[in-house]
Amino acid sequence: MAAARHEGPVRVLVVDDSDTARGLLRAMIEDDPRLTVCGEAADGQSAVEQAGRLRPDLVTMDLRMPVMDGMQAIAEIMDRCATRILVVSDLTDAAQAMAAVARGALDAIPKPDTDAGPAFTARLRMLAGVPVIRHLRARHPGAAAAPDRRPDHPTTIPPGHPVIAIAASTGGPQALAQLLPVLPPGLMAPVLIAQHISDGFAAGMAHWLDDLCRLPVEVARDGDQLVPGRIYVADSSSHLTVLAGRTIQLCPRLEGDRYRPSCDRLLCSVAATAGRSAIGIILTGMGRDGARGIAAIAAAGGTTIAQDEASSVVFGMNREAIMAGGVQQVLPLTAIAAELIRLAGRGIAE
Repeated sequence: MAAARHEGPVRVLVVDDSDTARGLLRAMIEDDPRLTVCGEAADGQSAVEQAGRLRPDLVTMDLRMPVMDGMQAIAEIMDRCATRILVVSDLTDAAQAMAAVARGALDAIPKPDTDAGPAFTARLRMLAGVPVIRHLRARHPGAAAAPDRRPDHPTTIPPGHPVIAIAASTGGPQALAQLLPVLPPGLMAPVLIAQHISDGFAAGMAHWLDDLCRLPVEVARDGDQLVPGRIYVADSSSHLTVLAGRTIQLCPRLEGDRYRPSCDRLLCSVAATAGRSAIGIILTGMGRDGARGIAAIAAAGGTTIAQDEASSVVFGMNREAIMAGGVQQVLPLTAIAAELIRLAGRGIAE
């Protein structure tokens, strides 16, 4: 679904058990004439009640609260009266925040300080334009048992075997939580992910995905050589790229960089180093990041896939890549993993 322009002031329900935190968020919101606070809640149960009664355009949701925590409140709200939700949590809850996004929240950010007001309110205005998608309880990724994994393959990638690069933004954690756990142990290809994410949350996302997946998931480290059957997540503090010899290079983030981390830089580097063995995937997200990189992979003779509109939270980045002509296949999210397995089939250990 494409993002829509929101008409009128954005009505925000602020949820946090701390009077101080609610006061700070309220002050930031009230400083922006395009936003208004329509209600406040100090626990999840009150948040669910007020979301149903007030029908806000957006909810800011803390995770650790009495009576009902934020995770349960998100599930209740998305089941009863689907609403845009932004998780606003401590960095120590980063893994839980990513799980909350998979449960239906649109995004997660650290609790802002007094200097972060303009960035915080800009995020609220952006999310207010995202179409609401109802998340049924049956679709929630539940707490799964530890994945059944085979030992890591302590080898580098054989010549000609693919390198998989995935680009995602808004809605990406939900998509990754469905796509990555399907990939089988023994997949003879590394998977690199550039997911637009708030500073400090990448390690939590990697930990959360590692609990869901049969392949090990880690934050990418500078100088590491790519290993087949391993998933690498880019940190927002730098840009993940791949050098000749299939070695990870983390490039410092510059002040003016709009996308953090950059999907284009990852995809272009994979196109340059893997060529015809490159597989580029562009998932749900806002903006244009990734379109140039997907085109580079296609031009290098690699394979390119975009998530379709029907299964996307936001049909933005993938739409731009399709319109630019670099996408060879447009698939529903449920079909992408099977296609990746087929493309890398010769490298899957029996």
